[in-house]
Amino acid sequence: MSLSPYDGPEYKRLLGAARRSLERSGGDLTGAVSVKSPGDAERKAIIGITGQYRPEGVGQITVRLTDLDRAVREATGHGIAWLLGRIGPPLRNLPEAREKLAAGRGAVIRSAQVSMLACRGWYQQWIADLSRDGTLTKLVNAGDGQRLGQAARVLESRDGRTAPIQLAELAAAVTGDTHALDHGTTLATLVLRALALRTGAPRPASTEDRRELWDAFGVIVDDIGSRVLVLGLPASGAGLGDWLSGAASLGMPFYVTLQQLVAMPVTVTAPAVYVCENPAVLRRASGTPGASAAPLICTEGRPSTAFHRLAAAVVSGGGSLLYHGDFDWPGVSIAAAVIARHGARPWRLSAADYLAGVRADDDYVALAGAAQPTPWDPALAGAMTAMGRVLYEESVADTLIADLAAITPAC
Repeated sequence: MSLSPYDGPEYKRLLGAARRSLERSGGDLTGAVSVKSPGDAERKAIIGITGQYRPEGVGQITVRLTDLDRAVREATGHGIAWLLGRIGPPLRNLPEAREKLAAGRGAVIRSAQVSMLACRGWYQQWIADLSRDGTLTKLVNAGDGQRLGQAARVLESRDGRTAPIQLAELAAAVTGDTHALDHGTTLATLVLRALALRTGAPRPASTEDRRELWDAFGVIVDDIGSRVLVLGLPASGAGLGDWLSGAASLGMPFYVTLQQLVAMPVTVTAPAVYVCENPAVLRRASGTPGASAAPLICTEGRPSTAFHRLAAAVVSGGGSLLYHGDFDWPGVSIAAAVIARHGARPWRLSAADYLAGVRADDDYVALAGAAQPTPWDPALAGAMTAMGRVLYEESVADTLIADLAAITPAC
């Protein structure tokens, strides 16, 4: 059946206003709609619908929805709701949709509130944040509301548990799908938001951030890809402890993976373990002074989960960490994080050390990025800002290796 005459452009604004009114009211025809500053064709079309004359130049014309519905029925045999459904998307019933959404949100929230964790402050904050920022609404609208209950079950499964579990294994145990907690999935995002609140950490922004957060709760994401480079660090423990001790006796660098650290825990009793950021420093240290050097761990840039686990083993064994890194803003950020997390001491990481190195280094790179605080020596940030130059570890490697050879910790 033709929609004529209502498929013409002169009816577009009137029908658009009728659609908005009917959607807001759930189909109520007792109201009226208006067209502001109507064109001549629009004016004549509305006169034809209402039977009331409207002069040229009128600022606004109002049409009762009952009149519009009657005119449409006379022309098409169907009402205005039918017409709007034919010329555009089906009419929405917004009051009904709001009620359905409210009911769905309530059911989703209840599925999370029955958790044994519901009395925890961080858990309550998690639910409140999800409700406030629209996440719950998106879940319900997407038909994905069950994910919140699954997230609660994941959190419950790790509450008070220290035994490590693979991420895929955890996902399968809760959902039956080994990929349900993969990066980017709705469930993983929900769980990580909760874990960040529980630890007081910001939401994870990088792959390593996510690994560290999972690892803090005994969940292993990539136990082989996460690794740390070690030199001269003897340890006890079957398997890995033997390998570390053997490599240390030979003065050979040794890569340790997170998988090894989890499967074969080690005990480290070295009183002081040095930490550097750049593998070039460790490579040089492996040749001179070799096996007689103090233990050295290399983060290879931003520390991995494997590094943090090994560093924790050093500290729990009664040892201390001494950290050195690049004198640039990312390096300063890494240093601050290691010092704060593991109680490490700065190793030749003062303003005086920086200024001495910069003066001896003719080939330099300009500092870039936002300045970072240096709480272990506030003067360092000021000196770096004033000089505006990067000082990489390789430039002061001789001094660092001399410290390692001396074995006595240099603060």
